[in-house]
Amino acid sequence: MENIDLLVLRTVRDWLVAGERVLLATVARTWGSSPRPTGSMMALREDGRVVGSVSGGCIEDDLIHRYTTAHGGSAFSDSAPQVVRYGVSTDEAHRFGLPCGGTLELIQEFNPAWQSLDSLLVQLDAGQLVRRRLKLDSGKVMLERTATPEQFSVDGTQMLNTLGPGYRMLMIGAGALAEYLATMALFNGFKVAVCDPRPEYIETWAVDGVERIVGMPDDVVRDFAVDLRTCIVALSHDPKLDDLVLLEALHSPAFYIGAIGSRRNSQLRRERLIEHFAETEASLERLHGPIGLYIGSKTPAEIAVSVMAEILAAKNGASLPSGLSVAQAKHSIESVASSS
Repeated sequence: MENIDLLVLRTVRDWLVAGERVLLATVARTWGSSPRPTGSMMALREDGRVVGSVSGGCIEDDLIHRYTTAHGGSAFSDSAPQVVRYGVSTDEAHRFGLPCGGTLELIQEFNPAWQSLDSLLVQLDAGQLVRRRLKLDSGKVMLERTATPEQFSVDGTQMLNTLGPGYRMLMIGAGALAEYLATMALFNGFKVAVCDPRPEYIETWAVDGVERIVGMPDDVVRDFAVDLRTCIVALSHDPKLDDLVLLEALHSPAFYIGAIGSRRNSQLRRERLIEHFAETEASLERLHGPIGLYIGSKTPAEIAVSVMAEILAAKNGASLPSGLSVAQAKHSIESVASSS
């Protein structure tokens, strides 16, 4: 499943090339609670077809009515971008399904130039990070390559949206847990690759849409072009493989690095990396292990849910209470049990 931003942009480009009239709406600002974060996009075709979302559905319904049913598509004529705000009053917030009186502001682009979108998609497909600068008075778009992800921003003159290649997951170890985790990652828009030099594992891989890589993990990480939208998860349970990938991953810009294992094995791994491979407590701060959030998981499917939740939290910059970590939660449970 493709990253939703890329899917929206690709769909808008294809509709425009086919001669359709299209509205591209982007969440510019939010106040209070809102269903979708700033930068979220949706595309609306003049016949009412929609891709992407800017709310839980009610605002999409209003846009469809406003620009298709109510106006017969005439509102899709070329014009400068427009700013529209939903949920200013509590009544309106409830009407549009915005919780707790939330408010959001949309920037609407009418029939954006397909050539600019095509150029943007070519760069994104090549792995580039691109800043899309939209002038609000004219609708002019400028594309600028950048090496640093930036927060979405908008002021009275322009909207800046830094877009990058889709998020990627590299897993080491092609076991049952990896199959469940890969399935969840695909549904969350990640491109997924699995590496395992052991033929008895990699040759029985059964999840479609996942790139299979045969090779030593450290070589694979070096060749993977790891960037800020990459997560690396060691799942082989073989220290010879997992340690190799971690040694490379810890010195990469990956946003998440984790390894499967019990609390004891995770501690032994940390000691091993420090004693034999010159890592330090500081360099190991980025290493998650035991991986996942504590949900009492026992089966590979349940463990995959907890691991995917932790990865998504890291991706979204969510700060989690320490008690949610597997190690801390189990320690607390044991402390309570021993004192009772």
